[in-house]
Amino acid sequence: MNLNQSAPPVPPFGQPQPAYLGHHQSSYGGQPGSTTAPTSYGAYNGPVPGYQQTPPPGVSRAPPSSGAPPASTAQGPCGQTAYGQFGQGDVQNGPSSTVQMQRLPGYQPFGSAILAPVVSQPAVLQPYGPPPTSAQVTAQLAGMQISGAVAPASPPSGLGYGPPTSLASASGSFPNSGLYGSYPQGQAPPLGQPQGHPGAQPPQRSVPLQASSFTPPASGGPRMPSMTGPLLPGQSFGGPPVSQPNHVSSPAPQVLPPGTQMTGPPGPPPPPMHSSQQPGYQLQQNGSYGPTRGPQSNYGSPYPGAAAFGSQPGPPQPLPPKRLDPDAIPSPIQVIEDDRNNRGSEPFVTGVRGQVPPLVTTNFLVKDQGNASPRYIRCTSYNIPCTSDMAKQAQVPLAAVIKPLARLPPEEASPYVVDHGESGPLRCNRCKAYMCPFMQFVEGGRRFQCCFCSCINDVPPQYFQHLDHTGKRVDAYDRPELSLGSYEFLATVDYCKNNKFPSPPAFIFMIDVSYNAIRSGLVRLLCEELKSLLDFLPSWVVEKVATVGNNVTFYREGGAEESAVRVGFVTYNKVLHFYNVKSSLAQPQMMVVSDVGDMFVPLLDGFLVNVNESQAVITSLLDQIPEMFADTRETETVFAPVIQAGMEALKAAECAGKLFLFHTSLPIAEAPGKLKNRDDRKLINTDKEKTLFQPQTGAYQTLAKECVAQGCCVDLFLFPNQYVDVATLSVVPQLTGGSVYKYACFQVENDQERFLSDLRRDVQKVVGFDAVMRVRTSTGIRAVDFFGAFYMSNTTDVELAGLDGDKTVTVEFKHDDRLNEESGALLQCALLYTSCAGQRRLRIHNLALNCCTQLADLYRNCETDTLINYMAKFAYRGVLNSPVKTVRDTLITQCAQILACYRKNCASPSSAGQLILPECMKLLPVYLNCVLKSDVLQPGAEVTTDDRAYVRQLVTSMDVAETNVFFYPRLLPLVRLSAGTKSPIENTTEPPAVRASEERLSNGDIYLLENGLNLFLWVGASVQQGVVQSLFGVSSFSQITSGLSVLPVLDNLLSKKVRGLIDSLRAQRSRYMKLIVVKQEDKLATLFKHFLVEDKSLSGGASYVDFLCHMHKEIRQLLS
Repeated sequence: MNLNQSAPPVPPFGQPQPAYLGHHQSSYGGQPGSTTAPTSYGAYNGPVPGYQQTPPPGVSRAPPSSGAPPASTAQGPCGQTAYGQFGQGDVQNGPSSTVQMQRLPGYQPFGSAILAPVVSQPAVLQPYGPPPTSAQVTAQLAGMQISGAVAPASPPSGLGYGPPTSLASASGSFPNSGLYGSYPQGQAPPLGQPQGHPGAQPPQRSVPLQASSFTPPASGGPRMPSMTGPLLPGQSFGGPPVSQPNHVSSPAPQVLPPGTQMTGPPGPPPPPMHSSQQPGYQLQQNGSYGPTRGPQSNYGSPYPGAAAFGSQPGPPQPLPPKRLDPDAIPSPIQVIEDDRNNRGSEPFVTGVRGQVPPLVTTNFLVKDQGNASPRYIRCTSYNIPCTSDMAKQAQVPLAAVIKPLARLPPEEASPYVVDHGESGPLRCNRCKAYMCPFMQFVEGGRRFQCCFCSCINDVPPQYFQHLDHTGKRVDAYDRPELSLGSYEFLATVDYCKNNKFPSPPAFIFMIDVSYNAIRSGLVRLLCEELKSLLDFLPSWVVEKVATVGNNVTFYREGGAEESAVRVGFVTYNKVLHFYNVKSSLAQPQMMVVSDVGDMFVPLLDGFLVNVNESQAVITSLLDQIPEMFADTRETETVFAPVIQAGMEALKAAECAGKLFLFHTSLPIAEAPGKLKNRDDRKLINTDKEKTLFQPQTGAYQTLAKECVAQGCCVDLFLFPNQYVDVATLSVVPQLTGGSVYKYACFQVENDQERFLSDLRRDVQKVVGFDAVMRVRTSTGIRAVDFFGAFYMSNTTDVELAGLDGDKTVTVEFKHDDRLNEESGALLQCALLYTSCAGQRRLRIHNLALNCCTQLADLYRNCETDTLINYMAKFAYRGVLNSPVKTVRDTLITQCAQILACYRKNCASPSSAGQLILPECMKLLPVYLNCVLKSDVLQPGAEVTTDDRAYVRQLVTSMDVAETNVFFYPRLLPLVRLSAGTKSPIENTTEPPAVRASEERLSNGDIYLLENGLNLFLWVGASVQQGVVQSLFGVSSFSQITSGLSVLPVLDNLLSKKVRGLIDSLRAQRSRYMKLIVVKQEDKLATLFKHFLVEDKSLSGGASYVDFLCHMHKEIRQLLS
């Protein structure tokens, strides 16, 4: 079967499916070229060379030398977020640092930016105006001249998404934290002069990163060729309008060295940007666009030997800076909206190899026609470089985020289950890959060639079928494994442990009954909930659909009336209490094990029971537990022996299962796994900071290994009032495929809804037990690294005691041979697991990718959301073994290399002052900055060590949609109060989002902000009284209770709509988001601002504008 063939003409199983209109994709960068615009200026941050009076014709850049660039960044604390209070594997690897571009020796990290002199040409501000047509842009670019060279024409016709994004720069450096150089209001960055040379340097002005730019000399020098060509309607002399989808430009500010006086504008002055600012060329402060700030005294200098700016009087102050328009840089909101509009209406048909799916933020329907749905597998790129040299040059990680048991929307069918009887599923004899649509049948159907290793295999007689005139089997569309990307096989006894079919799994509830748990009301609340919750244990069976051919049967999943899952109960403090709840007993019986050093299970019969049979005894037990321990004064707890006991119980019952642990405090009682309080904030920003993320003791890793061998998965619910060492307690849940939930300072009245919602979902969700996953690849690439919540005893098999529909496994691939453009590359993920009904099954996902020999094809088919998912997981694992600063530097370096490679090899030749971003990656800087500012990599003063460890393990298993909203939260305006506009909440169920910046907040509006763990309702101080009354039931803003977690139920349209929207947002997320009402300028507003990720964070994280400027500096440094 040819892998390049289009979707089959007949949909599988005879279901009519609409034809798919393919989304044509091709180069964004125009014609590829490796030359950049001539420049006679020095390194982006090195010493200033002599000033040339005339532009040197035809001077080209020297190619970069190889070597790993030492990216430099500093970290400081970031705005705080209390994850515990307000919301919710050590395998070695990393991006290759082989052939990489190197910075010049003169590079000074995060110091002053020395930019090529240009004339600042502000465009007319059109923040919300319509973008110009491509014809207009082309006409304009065609008329420009860049340093005597003709500007490139528009890309050839047929190039899918248009030219790359190019931006206008602000001068500026990273924000004020440690090593970042920052300067007082109105003061320019200093010029990097050679030591001991006091002479005045020529003016250095910031570079415009415009779609086309030219570089006249500073005043006093000879003029460059003037710009010719038509201007767009309403445009001033100075480049395209601000708001454009592809070529984005904004005013290019000037930077003068200290002591240099401005004598006059070189060229006609542009119109003023705002009436409040003076016309003419003004200084751009470091990319910041916030309110005016005073000088920051005693500010550390960015590099040794330089003055500490702000601590001494400087030269005469220039004019105030022009503001860099944030609307001129790529907007995540716009990209998301465009994708929804362009790709949300058509179904995504998977029949074509190497298609980039719609974004995770787009609602779309998937029709499986041979490749796995993007709900199961998403890749960083759908077009893989043919050679390892290309991959190293581009530095784009090749990875797949796999969610094997992902839940599908109701409109999409769950995978078919195929039963091949005693013979089992058909596999390749050599590489053991499973039968899939890419296998090629030969010799009239009697043999097949493996698409992964090219081995020729015999077809068993019972599986034989004739081929049609195209070489396909005539029953191809009757068999899921020959026509679909995802399907399941019922496994034979050969796939079972000890060659025995498994028993149904068991759930064991293990409840902390120490003083803290009883006093907070947790134990009583939990026991009351379990009485009803046990009626909703998961049931997962298959129903027969059809029998085809040689007695091969197909099934579909369906619900069973009664769950096969058995349950057991344990309570504990310093000792453990086991309960016999056998159905024949009148009352439950308790057995106490006080020897926690040598744990054993005191009873077998009556510990794990069927819920329906023992309903009365279980209810009696749950009534008695809160009363039995009501007067306890025991504050110490054990932890490791509790897990050991649960695992031993499952081993004695010869079944897999899950432990639900409800725990409140640091386990300091004398027992295996005893911990001490090692919380030390003084370690932050030191080389020993990594110890805060590492477990205290190796005992928990040993215990986790035993749990995985038994198929014992652990879900941990933590209710700490102080430090509990999440980094250590989460080791067993992490390595067994379980989950951790954290409710800091738990109070029943405030937190019960969140806890009970999480518990219900956790108990009821479908889980695969005792699972093993392997990812096979076609010749040329191989899986080399894995990220997620699992254990690995070898280099290929991912072992999971439990795997649910929320968990992902991220796999990185590397080349081990040359790939072929014609045959492409194949992935097959095979998951062997035990269902909740006790069936042993194999779930198979297949995906075919394209291969390319041109870097432009790689950059055209990348997916930024998946790339950020991978980079965050890579960084979050890196903090276990490296200083946080090193991890941050590595991320910045890799991002700069990715974008510099595109600029050098794919973008059209243009001014060195332009920042050119690939269309598919234009959001990479803003998203990467969000990762760098996250609590794990840049904690604020209020973020606890436990919070950081909690978030670190949480992100490790997140899918692409979850990391997308976690790092860049959604901000939804609920009431637009400008004249004549209806409230968005009245028009649609979900209002359009706005960018996550304080600038976007109107004090006359109300906003919802969510990031998958937290949910805030921000109320502006000038909201109309009627809105306040409708939503909160009070007459004025001052009467709203700050920190409110539940909106009153009021009988009016606005109240119903907002509460409905909150319910809708919660339903989309895997964890319950507790609502917090925040009033403008309230003490909680600081917490809320932490999630406005485009702004500078309170403790040193860069704003989006600052970081974009810094990335541009890094890229130019690599290219020079």
